[in-house]
Amino acid sequence: MTPEIRTDRLLLRGWRESDRAPYASLNADTEVMRHFPSTLTNEQSDEMVDRIIAAWSARGFGLWAVEREDSGEFIGFVGLAAPSWHADFTPCVEVGWRLTRSQWGNGFAPEAAHAALAFGFEHVELPNDEIVSFTTRQNVKSQRVMHKIGLRPDPSREFDHPLTPGWAEQRHVFYAIERARWTADVAR
Repeated sequence: MTPEIRTDRLLLRGWRESDRAPYASLNADTEVMRHFPSTLTNEQSDEMVDRIIAAWSARGFGLWAVEREDSGEFIGFVGLAAPSWHADFTPCVEVGWRLTRSQWGNGFAPEAAHAALAFGFEHVELPNDEIVSFTTRQNVKSQRVMHKIGLRPDPSREFDHPLTPGWAEQRHVFYAIERARWTADVAR
């Protein structure tokens, strides 16, 4: 049901039962979850995997499990999501990622996110003909990935995340890439 995508070094694939334990470890890592309100328990992590699998069935797109081609190691997720909460820019399709800390700095997030963008522009009906991404103002590492994959900041669309009232990092920056820019960038 989940299409597989291969990049130079990665396999984006459907989720397996064997991904649950390393994904729970990733979600329990305070550094990985630094720009989220909290880490996740094993149960919360498993529930998230269940929602990810269900999203693929319901929408035909979602978050892929990511593994390294050279080792077969599960390293996290990258993909597309449709936020279920309301904001001025919803409905939308968001590109996002979460990788285990030991894999940071290898260029895996931009490599896989670029493949997810290609899938989105080629196979997903996109509201506003764009793909967006957002994160806390403090999460400069994710903002660098957004820049690397061609998304541009739009300060006029910054927002307070509605699911995190009162949280210190509630304010989120907003990035987007429109189909026309994506097509022009790919043609170069």
